[in-house]
Amino acid sequence: MSINEPPIPGTVIFDGEMARKGYALNKMCYSFNDAANRAAFLADEDAYCAKYGLNAQQREAIRARNVLQLIAAGGNAYYLAKFAGIFGLDMQDIGAQQTGLTKEQFKAKLMAARG
Repeated sequence: MSINEPPIPGTVIFDGEMARKGYALNKMCYSFNDAANRAAFLADEDAYCAKYGLNAQQREAIRARNVLQLIAAGGNAYYLAKFAGIFGLDMQDIGAQQTGLTKEQFKAKLMAARG
């Protein structure tokens, strides 16, 4: 396995290139630490995305609420959790979406891995 090859098939490595690609998206998601920004986003998502300069791929992923597309668009899981939180989702919801499982199945898989 080379250094650039993901250890798990389908895994996106968040490296310098992905950080640059997702800078605007991650900056926007970081802004959701502030309740006023979350409200502004919910009031006009398109305007809020434009304010941060999201590209077409990022805007589509935001509209679709698709975590895998957001990661492919340069999203970092830490910042995407801020976005997901607006809709009452947590990291287990994100993990479930990433693995194609329901949240309950994902939680069971985590518990089974604990031993």
